Amino acid sequence: MEQNQAAGIVAVILGLIFIICPIFSSIALTVLIGLSLVFLGIALILSGFSALNIIIGILAIIVGAAFTFNIGALSVLLGLQFYVIGILMILTGVTGLVSGSQISKIASVLMIILGIVSFAFGGLSIGQPLYAPILIGVGLIVQGISLYLSE
Repeated sequence: MEQNQAAGIVAVILGLIFIICPIFSSIALTVLIGLSLVFLGIALILSGFSALNIIIGILAIIVGAAFTFNIGALSVLLGLQFYVIGILMILTGVTGLVSGSQISKIASVLMIILGIVSFAFGGLSIGQPLYAPILIGVGLIVQGISLYLSE
């Protein structure tokens, strides 16, 4: 089995998990984003000792720690996660269209569309935070099928 096909199968399985277990996936996603922000803050502080890097690094660490350790109190900020997800999906789609990578053009266009839909659901996720893992699950399934079918 080729590496792309294995990655495609894993992506489809993860996508199904995100859709079937949205509460668990939402918690896992929140913790993952929180830890990512903490590490980003640390990297910013250590990368350059300019005042701007230190301020942004400290803010990233504070927000990341809040996401990681106080999930229940941050349900309002789940809408921001949708916007982050949308940006990442759009960037992934644009990168797939621009580069000559193994990602198919159809999957790249679908990722851009899902990124735009993610922005549309951003406001809705404040009241219902389960939209994010479902959208991520659909994106993972699309990307997984694309990887599996790529040559």
